[in-house]
Amino acid sequence: MCMKDIILFLVLIQTSLCVSQELHPFETATNHYASLKKLSALPNAERSALDRMRFPVASYNPVALLYTMTKPAYLSEMQVEEFKSLLQFPANSSEQTRAELDFLLEWQDKRTKEQEVRAAEVLAPVGYWPHVDVMKDHQNHTQNLNYLFFKGREVIGQHVTAKNYPATTKLLKGITNDMRLMEFTIKYHLLRPRPYELEPKLEPLQIMGSPSFASGHTLWAYLHAFTWSELIPSKRNAFLALAYEIGESREIMGIHYPSDDEASRILAHAMLSKMWSDSDFITDLKAAQLEWRE
Repeated sequence: MCMKDIILFLVLIQTSLCVSQELHPFETATNHYASLKKLSALPNAERSALDRMRFPVASYNPVALLYTMTKPAYLSEMQVEEFKSLLQFPANSSEQTRAELDFLLEWQDKRTKEQEVRAAEVLAPVGYWPHVDVMKDHQNHTQNLNYLFFKGREVIGQHVTAKNYPATTKLLKGITNDMRLMEFTIKYHLLRPRPYELEPKLEPLQIMGSPSFASGHTLWAYLHAFTWSELIPSKRNAFLALAYEIGESREIMGIHYPSDDEASRILAHAMLSKMWSDSDFITDLKAAQLEWRE
């Protein structure tokens, strides 16, 4: 199944669910990926050697691998397997991948110091990790909870914390648990090499310990953006703009292809659509919505 068919399938998943409360519809791509995805994702015989490349085993992250064995909070194990089997990235040798690598090289030439700092030092460290939450005396426990509410604080204000919004905390922990499971399940199933492994001219701002597809930062950013939009609908555009910036930051750093980020955006909405049919998710969502009545 090609990438375009997968996108259509996931959109059909999103629109076919019958739930008592309607999820905001999925926006079509309007950024640079809208043009990149029109290019052929099929293998190119002239560059066939690239299609044998996979993310190197020596670089596997053991913590990331453990997340593939966690139990989902709102998704079912069958749904996890369904997403895992559907997603596919453009062939390494494809016209689309070549264009994306050239796009990243352009970013490398034009990125400013301010953009590098924002991408690598401000946005890159952000991320909630469920395993850190197990031990309350973990040295990163407080920071981990702060990261859980990063999007809320950025858009709404510094009062948005786990202490002030306990029901929202439970909801965000649940969706992020499933995000980590989905992220690494797909990454280690497909083993897409990082852009700098295909293009030696790329000078990434960070070397990564997991495969490229799909982007975990972008999956987190959009899953949270879509969820926050159900809590505070009037702020949807702001949440989505921040999610796009986070995805773009991975391209600025030279560590993700645009197709990694677009796939994560699509997957995030598809995941939330599936969660919409889970009774525990709906219960937690409604409890969180009560904390944000406008």
